[in-house]
Amino acid sequence: MTTTSEQISEVTRSLGDRSLPAGQARVLTIAQTYRSDLADVWDAVTNAERIPRWLMPISGELRLGGRYQLHGNASGTIERCEPPRFFAATWEYGGQISWIEVTLTADGDDATRVQVEHIAHVDDETSALYGPGAVGIGWDMMLLGLSGHLGSGVGVSPENAEAWMVSPDGLAFMTASCHAWRDADIAYGTDPVAAREAADRCLAAYTGAPQADAGASQDDSGAPQDDSGAPEVDAGASQDDPGAPQDEQG
Repeated sequence: MTTTSEQISEVTRSLGDRSLPAGQARVLTIAQTYRSDLADVWDAVTNAERIPRWLMPISGELRLGGRYQLHGNASGTIERCEPPRFFAATWEYGGQISWIEVTLTADGDDATRVQVEHIAHVDDETSALYGPGAVGIGWDMMLLGLSGHLGSGVGVSPENAEAWMVSPDGLAFMTASCHAWRDADIAYGTDPVAAREAADRCLAAYTGAPQADAGASQDDSGAPQDDSGAPEVDAGASQDDPGAPQDEQG
């Protein structure tokens, strides 16, 4: 079984910028390599029967141009699909719209890298208040869920997932993820004191943990920001181990 520190260290996180017709956007990028071949991973992230085993129930038309709904979470439209390596979709949640791009890359014959890019218009107020962890923790839990599913083939019930999130293991994972996104925020160029304070507020919103003293150093470990405001726990931060909207072989 993968430990929290192993899972956190196996994931890469970064933040960047992108120009869109409607204005400047922030890009949060998270990726992990799995010991499973490209065909199996593509099926896991696009097959409506497998998605609930590691993410959450999904309904809709999982095809190019179709609408999807992650139950209790985001909905959207599948805008591009290039099996078995790429799909893109809108990510509509809480009255806001952003975009996701999911890229699969074979790493030899029996490993696959999954990269998720979450693109959203820059909300400076939200970014300053909670930092990238507001969205990034959810994506970290999504990759954790996919890791467990690909490793064992079994699923996790929403009830067990909710219990995990308030367990010592779940709280430790969210804390480590928040620190990792804080470090990515600093690497992006955010003032270190401001990044730490935002991470403290984000972690308190997710876990109820008391905030650290302003500017206090922490110890763990990034990607560009999404739209979501205070951790209403959007981008994939819910149920099994949260994540991205999936589309089927479109």
